[in-house]
Amino acid sequence: MRAPATDRGRLLLVLAAGTAVTVFTATVPLLRDWFDLRVYHGAVDTWVHHGGRLYDYRVPGTAYGFTYPPFAAVAMLPMALLDLRAAIAVGLLLNLAALAVVVRLLTGRAWRRHGWYGCALGACALALFEPLRDTFSFGQVNLLLLALVLVDAWLLATGRERWAGAGIGLAAAVKLTPAIFIGLLLLARRGRAAAVATVVALTATGFAALVAPDASRFYWTDALWDTSRVGRLDYVSNQSLQGILARLGETDRALWAVAVLLTLGVWAVRARRAVAAGDWAAAFALTGLTACLVSPITWVHHLVWLLPSFAVLVRTGHPRIAGALYAVLCTSVVWLWFDDASGVDGFLGSNLYTWVTLGLLLRLPVGQPAVARPNRARSANAIEPAPSPAAPRMAQVSSQPGPSASGATAAATGAASGPGCGRARSASSEPTGSTRPAAPNPQSSRARASS
Repeated sequence: MRAPATDRGRLLLVLAAGTAVTVFTATVPLLRDWFDLRVYHGAVDTWVHHGGRLYDYRVPGTAYGFTYPPFAAVAMLPMALLDLRAAIAVGLLLNLAALAVVVRLLTGRAWRRHGWYGCALGACALALFEPLRDTFSFGQVNLLLLALVLVDAWLLATGRERWAGAGIGLAAAVKLTPAIFIGLLLLARRGRAAAVATVVALTATGFAALVAPDASRFYWTDALWDTSRVGRLDYVSNQSLQGILARLGETDRALWAVAVLLTLGVWAVRARRAVAAGDWAAAFALTGLTACLVSPITWVHHLVWLLPSFAVLVRTGHPRIAGALYAVLCTSVVWLWFDDASGVDGFLGSNLYTWVTLGLLLRLPVGQPAVARPNRARSANAIEPAPSPAAPRMAQVSSQPGPSASGATAAATGAASGPGCGRARSASSEPTGSTRPAAPNPQSSRARASS
């Protein structure tokens, strides 16, 4: 199919694509009714205005409450000044701003080359990405954390290392999973950045302990270790290594620990290779993939951490692979096994997003320069390989931005991510994972779980 040659044709195509995306997002995905944001708002409001305990709050009619470290609640205290609708509006604006920062950092100035037409198609492609849809619909904080971490990646890649690590430290204080990026800094022998990240995380956590000593004591001694507060491990939305084992009915923690150690070993080898080549984009992308795999629970909306990997694929000349894998994560296909994940098809299909994540960890191009394009302006604004002591010869190509991740992915995904690829789900205001006890054989259970 040839692209329209006139502005009128391009406008019609963009309008058609926008209409298709609107219909798709209104019918196929389950709209989450801002559930997680309602948890944040309700918990903070009860804590501030009604004298309730932060971790005792439950959304009316559910068993779900606040599960983040106390610093996250302290950071959300301004919510107590807003009603729920205003909090939703502010949350939506913050997520849109964070998405703009993420796209800008992943693509550099290359997005300008595609003009309004390419940017519009790229926006349509982003709107189809299921982890993004869920992040917005839940009112989640994933994009904000990704933006914080990518700012550090940009600082390191461009040699502005004075404040590198602060974003990672803040993200780790809000949710524990981003702390793995401190491990990356240690692997890369960036002791100053690792120290900054650690100090920021500990300072934020200590500040929360001063503001809310009882909540902090309860979280670190009780709530952190109670996985039932978060949801069922076997729920299909859990696209982590632990989720695969849980859906198989395997409860042996030793087996999960072995899988985690093997995954961390692969990550350490590949991340060190990326850092040695000065390829911070690939190093951070690999670390995001690993975080999703080794975390006990990785809900679908956590997979926004895969976005840097798609940008790396496009930058290194693999737009078709990026488009194909991106399209898989637009389809909501894992929900076909919502009720029953038994059998070979269940093993392969219900864990499909995990297989994509694992494949990217194993095969993501590392240490490769950006593919050359004619008449391309040079820029140091994208997260590209930067000179490192171990690879000084990479400096000549390291500052060149790759092709726009959003624009190229939009062209690559196309109709493959259209409506009908995943199973339509009924509207619900339920959260990400069910806290109901898992059946003895969760893969063959027909009991409906919440989302």
